[in-house]
Amino acid sequence: MTARPKSNAPNGVEAIKAASNHLRGTLAEQLHNQSDHFDESGKQLLKFHGLYQQDDRDQRKAARGTEKSHSFMLRTRVPGGVLTAAQYLAHDDLAQQYANGTLRITTRQCFQFHGILKGDLQATIRGLHDALITSLGACGDVVRNVGCCPAPFHDPIRQQIQAVTRQISDHLLPRTRAYHELWIDGERVELDASAPAEVEPIYGKTYLPRKFKIAIAYPGDNCVDVYTQDIGLVAIAHADHLLGFNVIVGGGMGMNHTKVDTFPRLGDLIGFVTPEQVLQVVEAIVLVQRDYGNRSDRKHARMKYLLHEWGAARFVAAVEERLGWALASAAPMPLLENDLHHGWHDQGDGRWFLGLSVENGRIKDEGDLRLRSGLRAIIERFRPGVRLTPNQDILLTDIPQHDMPAVNAALAAFGIPLPSALSVVQRHSLACVALPTCGLALAEAERALPGVIDALEIELARLGLADEPFTVRMTGCPNGCARPYVADLAFVGRSADTYVVYVGGASNGTRLNQPYQDLVKREQLVETVRPLLELFRARRHPGERFGDFCHRVGVTTLQTLVNNPHPREEAYVANDAPVAL
Repeated sequence: MTARPKSNAPNGVEAIKAASNHLRGTLAEQLHNQSDHFDESGKQLLKFHGLYQQDDRDQRKAARGTEKSHSFMLRTRVPGGVLTAAQYLAHDDLAQQYANGTLRITTRQCFQFHGILKGDLQATIRGLHDALITSLGACGDVVRNVGCCPAPFHDPIRQQIQAVTRQISDHLLPRTRAYHELWIDGERVELDASAPAEVEPIYGKTYLPRKFKIAIAYPGDNCVDVYTQDIGLVAIAHADHLLGFNVIVGGGMGMNHTKVDTFPRLGDLIGFVTPEQVLQVVEAIVLVQRDYGNRSDRKHARMKYLLHEWGAARFVAAVEERLGWALASAAPMPLLENDLHHGWHDQGDGRWFLGLSVENGRIKDEGDLRLRSGLRAIIERFRPGVRLTPNQDILLTDIPQHDMPAVNAALAAFGIPLPSALSVVQRHSLACVALPTCGLALAEAERALPGVIDALEIELARLGLADEPFTVRMTGCPNGCARPYVADLAFVGRSADTYVVYVGGASNGTRLNQPYQDLVKREQLVETVRPLLELFRARRHPGERFGDFCHRVGVTTLQTLVNNPHPREEAYVANDAPVAL
């Protein structure tokens, strides 16, 4: 029997976008009807406005499958994670008034609200608008929040990177007036016949085939995981002069457990651009994805699949055709590390910043740890700048040295520990939201990882590895929102309370990990990892990190050693050299 050819017809979401009149659809009508939710078309269009329609799956389960009780997740757009004190406080006010009383820092350096009811959507977005914050383009098939290293050290390279981040974000923001009509003005603005027709100069009427992510890395600091982005830019500098950026394209984390033709991918290094060229080059790359990305199958719509299908040479040729000139060869790549920016740091301008660890990015009050109340009190009193990090943490910036003791005292009063008081493994952990609100979640993540970390802390202390830095990431599904596939150790949701264990990524985000064991129950995750930690302690090279050890030895050899802990004297072929037993 001959296999049927794949259809090239646009998928259903493409039809919704095409008919939406630049993201309007029937959202205005549905916003004010009696239902607590939007229909499928509205649900898709809401994403472009920064909204995800959700329901509490815990509540649905308790009610034994009765009608869903809907609410909404709202994500803001904060280029580079930079906020004023007033903007942070506005987020906090809105979380209390309209959401579930918590703020969630994302790996894209912005905030998410959870639990907003339909009738409060307009008021929430208007409140953000009053604080000069938007949610337009925070989700949907557009360039989402543009990230960069948030550390506020006072040097001209960082200042230029922040400026370029803002320029890219502004340039690639959707131009539709629908956002203001729906959420700010509350009514359609009728233009006279002589007014020019509304256009999206970059996106067109169907926008991009899928979401698109861009981030900029500071020389030597890959806290943004630059190789996992659709476009990653690595700043190249000499002394205090920004020479330009190495350009990386085609990274992405999402995959599907049952579809072997989906996979995580690291981006390809394709060339170098000057600061004057970067905006033109980024736009050209976005346009190539707009015109050639897969619009028939959303599981293959990310730009990484276009790079995989075409190869880098053909992709670069398409970009250069749009530019009308050739990209320069890439500059030597600086060595990269994933800096968490924790603790107190001298900014270099007479002021200091404080990096605080936020477990799984959730700012809330729970028990003796009153993180949300403490941050509010400190920000109200001292008015620091605020920066959100790609590792779901928060930086309080521009603090005069004479205020540091008072800030430390306030932290202690609210039970907020300095990062140095936390375990290394907790500080290097990330989790996505997952259950109960994410509709894609197969298993727990944010609610499960703290218990897993507690158990890991015990094992690491027992093995004398408590000070060993390695990244641990957990997601409730294979879409990879917490960037699990570049972690030293990752747990990826497979089904209810069951995970795939991945090992062998690089702490600096430059290498993918590999699946080590499938279908591991949550309560067995640490038990499964324990033999690997024991092997690591016994057989590591001096200074070797856990992910590097697992990569060097190889998954097959690790599985053999764990299953046969007392092998004969022989050598197994590893990734780069024999492993002497």
